[in-house]
Amino acid sequence: MLKKVIHAMYNDEETLMDAARVLKKNGVRVKEVYSPFPIHGIDPIIGVKRTRLAIASFMYATTGTILALFGMWYFMIHDWPMNIGGKPNFTLLQNLPAFVPITFEFSVLCAAHGMAITYFIRNKTLPGMPASNPDPRTTDNMFVMEVTTDQNHDHSAEDLETMLKDSGIVEISVKDYQ
Repeated sequence: MLKKVIHAMYNDEETLMDAARVLKKNGVRVKEVYSPFPIHGIDPIIGVKRTRLAIASFMYATTGTILALFGMWYFMIHDWPMNIGGKPNFTLLQNLPAFVPITFEFSVLCAAHGMAITYFIRNKTLPGMPASNPDPRTTDNMFVMEVTTDQNHDHSAEDLETMLKDSGIVEISVKDYQ
């Protein structure tokens, strides 16, 4: 059986959200929404689960904390200890208050860079990865809702098209895929 993907284009995010609510009420699953900016409140409407990116961020920050403390211990205490201003540099515990700002900043640096790389990998937007945006206008001023027939077995492609046409779309695109 040939599967179809339907892209419904909207010019307003509120119209798109209202259409998504109506589709969800009728038992239609929306696969994806493409927009030029984040639409707050769309995730629970189309059924996107909460992400675990906060856990990844915590792990990146913890890695930064460990690396910063280990690096400062190695450079300042083990490898080349110096007596600066009469302050002994013989243990990490004696110098920990001086290391707090550097530790914090390095933790934030590792968390920020780790999250940026994770974002690019997760969204498949690194250079060389194929783009999945169905219409370039979604990066400017249009909103696209993607509905597929393989995720909506209770509805035919014609039913889905009819529901989408009644939802205030600007244009619709139907494509076949294997």
